This record gives sequence, structure tokens and C-alpha cells, in this order.
Amino acid sequence: MLYRSYKYSQWDGTQRIFELDADQLMDLLSEDILKDGDVMQALRDLLRKGMQDRDGQQMPGLRELMEQLKNQRRQQLQQHNMDSVVDDLKERLDEIVQTERDGIKRRVDEATEQVEANEGEDKEQQEGLLDLLKKRAEHNQEKLDALPEGLAGQIKDLMEYDFMDPDAHQKFQELLDTLKNQMSQNMGQQMMDQVKSMSEEDQAATRDMMRALNEMIRDKMAAQEPDFDGFMQQFGQMFGDNPPQRFEELMEQLQQQLAQMQSMLDSMSPEARREMEDALAQALDPETQREMAEFASLMEQMMPMDDLRRQYPFLGDDSLTMEQAMNMMRDLQELDQLEQSLQEAMRTGNMDDIDPEKLSELLGDDARQIYDELDKLRKMLQDSGYVTGNDKMDLTARGIRRIGQKALKEVFAHLKKDRMGNHQMHARGANGDLLGDTKPYEFGDPFQVDLQATVKNAVLRGGPQVPVRLKAEDFEVFRNEQMTRTSTVLLLDQSRSMGLFNNWQAAKKVTLALMALMRSQYPRDSLHIVGFSDYAREIKEEDMAKCTWNAWVSGTNLHHALLLARKLLSKEKGGTRQILVVTDGEPTAHLEGDQAFFAYPPSHRTELETLKEVRKCTQEDIVINTFMLENNYQLVNFVERMTRINSGRAFYSSAANLGEYLLVDYVTNRRKRVSA
Repeated sequence: MLYRSYKYSQWDGTQRIFELDADQLMDLLSEDILKDGDVMQALRDLLRKGMQDRDGQQMPGLRELMEQLKNQRRQQLQQHNMDSVVDDLKERLDEIVQTERDGIKRRVDEATEQVEANEGEDKEQQEGLLDLLKKRAEHNQEKLDALPEGLAGQIKDLMEYDFMDPDAHQKFQELLDTLKNQMSQNMGQQMMDQVKSMSEEDQAATRDMMRALNEMIRDKMAAQEPDFDGFMQQFGQMFGDNPPQRFEELMEQLQQQLAQMQSMLDSMSPEARREMEDALAQALDPETQREMAEFASLMEQMMPMDDLRRQYPFLGDDSLTMEQAMNMMRDLQELDQLEQSLQEAMRTGNMDDIDPEKLSELLGDDARQIYDELDKLRKMLQDSGYVTGNDKMDLTARGIRRIGQKALKEVFAHLKKDRMGNHQMHARGANGDLLGDTKPYEFGDPFQVDLQATVKNAVLRGGPQVPVRLKAEDFEVFRNEQMTRTSTVLLLDQSRSMGLFNNWQAAKKVTLALMALMRSQYPRDSLHIVGFSDYAREIKEEDMAKCTWNAWVSGTNLHHALLLARKLLSKEKGGTRQILVVTDGEPTAHLEGDQAFFAYPPSHRTELETLKEVRKCTQEDIVINTFMLENNYQLVNFVERMTRINSGRAFYSSAANLGEYLLVDYVTNRRKRVSA
């Protein structure tokens, strides 16, 4: 027998009981999809703002990650002072000079003590050596006293200085290595080891490499193919264990390193920058400096560093060493690149360019968790079948149905607060649901007998007897709800005013709700959607969710819409045929041949042609019901003229309760009691 073990722990508020599912996600996106008709834009907005899960907790979005990134960068800039890198070098140089002074004094004192303690025959020789040592010490002290105030001048003089103290000499060599490392940032991290304490032969090899590198860049700029393979065969050992494999890869690495150094210099005050540049100039021989300067110039021409190089406004007081400053430049540069990736993801909704490992490294594990949860959303929609899986996401039929079902629930959830009104129905039907009351049987009624009432009628008529004898007049049958097949064309106003006055989203939502209602409750009914602005066109079900109002062309061509609706209904045989019009304005356009004629204020010709089409619909027994989203005089007056011709109904509704009018009117006119 297989046993499973489960471990329980006390709830601490962090556990997630109900994970977000695709249905909930689709419901959250539905309003934005209805508003703009764009799945990608709705997903972009959700990724940017985040969302609230079933537990009522807010899931952060890309905007939250962006804010974390900016806070981290702001904290570093407010904490540190980039000029302190120069101050650190000055302090190290002062320490070197003081160590040398102390070392000189110590050597002279030690030599003096040895001479004074010596009573041997070589004392005179030692005194002579002591005099030479004192003269050298005095000479060195004079040179130290004569050091210039500037950092670069001191470094230059000390490079020609003959140190007497080995510790001071070692510290000065380490400072030079630091400056050389800074210069070698231009050439990549691996070059740092090559530059440290390099001999004349090493410097010559570096110069040769720089010349070859500059030659490759010039070839590339002249549209010639650089000899990258030959370059790597000769100098590949200078680039460590993982050298670049392509010329472009090498250039990207060098560009990044060069940008870090330039950003550090740009972030200093002008005075500190001059001192740093002068100090760096002393670290290498003039010929190598010239090759590096040419390299920097060529790189700027071929691969401008505008996107990488940046001046950072450091405002803090904490000091930095040069190594710490370069590490910070690298981190800030990576933060900038991550920021660009986040901005691109917010713009496109595509998170593929965000490096989750770099995100975790720079912002922590919580940021990585936010990324993982957001990245699941798009895949969840695709895996559930609500959207297509290509780069430009579109709703599938299932996705459209889900939006319609949600809209239907919202409409009828609101209707629970009010009673649904009744409207008269002239045509009879059958096969509806049973009602609670009964009626005497008439020829043609469905034979759905109420046996108890039938036997009771026979007993009351004939008295108690066995067996009870039934006659035709004793039979009583249940009443049925009226069920008729209906063919409907919904005319949806897509004119500019529908969007400008915020009526479009409500009209679109009710249309999808009606589609969902008919699909689930009245599958035998047919529904066509016709959108109209300057012209009318049929809107297929799969295009309904992403269609939108016409923002660029003026016109409300109800004439063309009625004409197209009448043609669609002519194909429907039997049952009730009706047109539902949802509009917020009187007609301002009609067809002249195949061309739309627009006039505002509406021309008499437009009204006349539209009413002619109303009469044709009336002659073909097509009922027109109009739902007005505005109650201005011109619209109300025109609709009243339509209803006098067609005997249809007219409703004034706001966008908020359009569903209450349209859907309830549709339902109540589909299902009626059959009168006795």
C-alpha cells in the first residue's frame, strides 16, 4: 500500500492558497480588451500595473520593479562621492611619502647607532658609508620636499625617484598598478593582469596589440572585413580563458568597459576629473597612451557610447577607492541596461529581453519572484486557449466567449436589484418551459396533462364513483412559456461620438453579453452584428472583441446599416425578425450610389433616405427597436418618426444601464406565457 505524508504549518500570511488561474486573468483583462480592442495592450497594461489576486493581495508589476531599480540607484548616488576616488589616491600618495620619510630617518638612525657602537678597525670605513647614506637621505628628503602639489606631478616625480624604504616603494608600485588597471579597463577585464607591473617587453607587446586592434577597427569602418582570426592567434592569450569568438563580441566587451571608465570620469567634478586624467596619463609610456587614445576615438566613431556612457550625480559623502568606483560604475551601467529592458517590456508586453538572473543579482530574489509570476501570465493565456500563441496575440473563439459570459453575468447581477418589465408579444410559439399554472385543454395544445387536476375535474362533474370516467372537457394541461425563433441584427454605432463620450465600451460589452446569452440559452436564434459610422459593415463574431470606434472619419450612416441589416434578414426564413439599434446620435450620412454623403447638421436628404429604408423594413415585417444613449432633441425626434413608421419601441438609456434595457427586452420578448 502506498502512503503519502503531508506536512502542515501555522498560517503566517505568506502562503498562497488560491493561485491565479487563466479564467481569473481573462476576467481581469476583459475590461481593457473591451475598451481598446487590443489583447496585447491590455496585457501590457496589466504587466505594467500589476494586479490583485483572489486573496485581495496586490501582485506588483513592472512599474514596481522599475521603482525598486530607481530607488537602488538613487541610494547609491546619495551615499557616495565620486570625487573621493581622487582623494583616496592623494591619501595613498601622502601615506607613501610619509612612509618613505619615516624609512629614510629609520635607516639613518640605525646606521648611526651601528657606527657609534662599532669600536673596530672598520669604523672609519663605516663612518664614510654613513656620510654617503646621510647625503643620499638629505637629497631624497629635498626631492620629497620639492614634490609638486598636483597628483599627476607627484606621480611623475616619484616614478623617477629612488626609494630608500622598500615598503614605500611597494605601496607606490601598487598605486601605479591601480592606475594601470584603470587604463586597462579600456581593453577588458582580462587585460588588467597583463598591465600590472609589466616589463618593457610586456609594454611593447601591448602596444603591438593596440595597433592591431586599431587597424581592425579602421578596416571595419572602411567596409573591409577585419582579420579577427589572425588577431586572436597572435594576441588571444591576453584575453583570458574565455576570449571573444567574433569581432562584434570583442567590440561589445570593449565598448562596455570603455563606457564604465568614461562614466566614472564624467561623474567627477571638473577639477577632480582633470587630476584623475593627468594621473592616469602618468601610468603608461607615451606611445602606449597614444595607441589607447586612438582606440577610444575610433570606438566612439564606430560604436557611440551615448546609451552606455552617462554622468551620474553623486551627492553623498562616503568615500570610494578606485576599485570600488569601477565596480559601482559596472553596477550602475547594468542597472541602466536593466532599466531599458524593463521599459521595453512595458512598451511591448514582451519580457523576453529581461535577464532574470541579472534582475535577481541587482534587485534581489523578491524581484525575481515578481518577474516569474508576471512571465507566467502570458503563457497562461496561451496554454488555456484564450489567445493565439504568436507574437501578435489575438483572442480565440474561447476567449471571446469568456468575455461575453463575464459581461452577461455583470448585466444580470445588476438586474437582480430591479424587476424585469413586461412587453407585449404578438406571435405565439411552443416548446417553452412549463409554468406553474394550468388551463383547460384545447386542440393543438401540447398534451402535458396535469393528472391531479384532470381527475379532480371528473370527480366534481360526475360525483364519486369507481372507476372515474374522464371526458374531453375534464382534461387540464400545463401552460407553456412562449418560445419563438428569432433572427436579430444588432446595429452598433461606431461613430466618433461613441468613443468621445464613453459610450462605446458599454455598447460593446452588451453586444458580447447578448452573443453569450443567445449561445447558451437560445442556440436556434441567429444574430448578426453590423457596425456603422460613415459606412456600415458586418462584424464577425471572432472580430467583435477587438473592434473599436471610428476615431478618424465623421458620419452616422444608419441608412446603410438598415439596408445591410435588411439584406441579412432576408436570408432568414420563419420566426421573428428584428433589428436592434444602439446609437448616440441622429443620422448624419447616407448612401448616394456606392458613396457616403455626410452633412452636419443632418440634411433633409439623409433623414428622408433613412426613413425610406425604415419603411422597407416595415413592409418586410422587420421590427426595429432603438436604444438611445443620448436624449438630445434631434435624436429623440428622429427616433419617434421611426417608431411611428415601424411600430417598434424606443428606449432612452445611459451607458451604465444599457444592458438592463437591451438584454431584458430581448429575453422578455422571447419568452411569454400563452394566454388562455
